Amino acid sequence: MALRTHKTWFGVVLDGPDARELAHFYQRLLGWTIFQESEDWVDLALSEDAGYNLAFATEKNYARPVWPSVEGKPQMLMHLDIEVDDVEQAAAYAVGVGAEQAEYQPPTNIRVMLDPAGHPFCLYNDD
Repeated sequence: MALRTHKTWFGVVLDGPDARELAHFYQRLLGWTIFQESEDWVDLALSEDAGYNLAFATEKNYARPVWPSVEGKPQMLMHLDIEVDDVEQAAAYAVGVGAEQAEYQPPTNIRVMLDPAGHPFCLYNDD
């Protein structure tokens, strides 16, 4: 039996050393709106009734993940996939708002980027 709830809000939480800094990066990247902001927690969504969100939590013991993984180093536990119209243009925009391009790139129509806390996210186009 699936989890049952009357709520329609679904979200993913990314930990980092500074929830506000990370949330404002994703606000610039995605153009979404901040709906709740405190020192240690921020909610970001396309709209108040979108039904999904990204949230950000300050974690004082946060360790920046390494990508690709290296034995004995903090590994990413998840990543975001963001479909874009033009991968090169989107990667340039992401860098302009505070991302960095990962050193290693897969040989496809994907750009692996790192947010300010080091979380990998992929910009891709299936065309």
